[in-house]
Formats: sequence, C-alpha cells, structure tokens
Amino acid sequence: MAKYINPYTDFGFKKLFGEEANKDLLIDFLNQLLPPHHQIKDLTFKNVENLPDLPTERKAIFDIHCKAVSGEHFVVEMQKAKINFFKDRALFYLTFPIRDQAKQGDWDFRLTPIYMVAILDFEYDEDEEKRKFFRNVQLKDQDCDVFYDKLNFKFIQMPLFAKEDHELESHFDKWIYFLKKLETFDDIPAILREPIFEKAFKTAEVANMTPAQRDEYEQSRLSYLEVKEAVNTAEMDGRKRREHEIAKEMKESGEPKDKIKKYTGLTEDEIDKL
Repeated sequence: MAKYINPYTDFGFKKLFGEEANKDLLIDFLNQLLPPHHQIKDLTFKNVENLPDLPTERKAIFDIHCKAVSGEHFVVEMQKAKINFFKDRALFYLTFPIRDQAKQGDWDFRLTPIYMVAILDFEYDEDEEKRKFFRNVQLKDQDCDVFYDKLNFKFIQMPLFAKEDHELESHFDKWIYFLKKLETFDDIPAILREPIFEKAFKTAEVANMTPAQRDEYEQSRLSYLEVKEAVNTAEMDGRKRREHEIAKEMKESGEPKDKIKKYTGLTEDEIDKL
C-alpha cells in the first residue's frame, strides 16, 4: 500500500478537507481561489441532510458543505467520474444554499455569496481547443461584464494540470500538485516543505490511521478503482462503436479494406463481419 492516501477517494477527500481538526487545510485551499474581499478566516461544516442523496451519484461524487463566519456558503466537491448533464447538476445543487438563506417574515431577499468548487478527476471539455485546467464562472451580460457576483463556480480539471515541482508558480499550484501526486509520494518533496503541507502530509499518512480507518479507506479506494474501471470500459466501448460505424459507412461507400483499417484500427475479420 502507498504511504499516503488517495485524495480522490471519499475517505481521503473527507480526511483532508472534511474534518473539524483539519479545517485549516480547507480554508487555506479555498483562499487560493477566492478574491481578497472573500478570504475565509474561519468556517463551520453544515449538515446536508436536506440535499437529495442519489445512490448512483454517491459512488462518483462526494462533497463538503460549509459556511464562512463572514457568511459565504461553499460546496466543495470531488468528482471522480463524468456524469450526464454536469453543468445542470452543478447549478441545481447551488439552489439549496440559496434557498437555505430564506428568512421567515419580512425579508429583503439579500443573499450572501455562494461558491461551488469542483475538483474533477476527468475532463468535461469536449472541444480540445477550448480546454481549460481552471474555469472561474459567473453570471455576465452580453458585454462580458459581471451581472451578478454572488454565484460563483470554480471548476478544476485535474487531468489538465501537467506542471512538475520545478514549474510550480503559486501556492495554488502547490495545492493542485499535492492533490494530484499525493498517493505517489514516498516523502515530502522540498517544494512542499511548508507548515500547511506538512500537516496535510501527516494527516494523509496511512501509518497514522487506526485499523478501523484503514479498513474504511481500503473500501473507499476499491470503490474508486471500480468507478474508474467502469468509466474506462464505457469509454472504450463507445470508441469501438464509433469505429464500427465509421468502418461500416466506408465499406458501404466502396472504400478499400486497407484504408478502412488505417482510419479505424479494425482488423480484416472485424471489417468482414460488418
């Protein structure tokens, strides 16, 4: 077993960012994403029983809901598999902290800012030319001026982060590097020898867990691997179907077999069976 936990697992993510004793880790991470006037000094974790708990999502998505002492609401998610209607779901889930702010009696509808921070272990950008590692999304008008600044989405596509330790330029870069590489480290790299990361490494060390925690983590890790394998299999099946569709069209158009093999990667036997 690796020395440090996998932060993409439910257990690993909650261990690092979802425990009261480690909320300084979450605060430090979130402050890298927030503007100066919304920097967090302290926060409290919120009960999320009023949110719909969909069994099919629980394996692929886990989240932390919290509120800063200054009033901002945060939904911090780790998503390890692509889901349908990804953007619709993100907007839907932010309606709950909006509705939670409603007050009995006379109320002027004034809301405090809400942030969704989604750490994605997949790429949702389908257009390669427009892929972005980090997206900061707000409501804007036709001139790209901010229309409403209290609803914010921060999407982080982890597979698109390719920096190595000597290329890290900011504290935010260090957090992303830490999360992406954590399970592969045998020791704390020099670039991350800072008090906040040293605490994060200590929190993430498997040797510091109780036997019960190790069992829970192992179950969480196996669940993560199952989801990743299911996604990979589905993607491979999808590519295979597309290859067959293209090959069939080329065959019906009278294209030579060698050309079909070149463009689709199918074997002669597979082409003959179409």
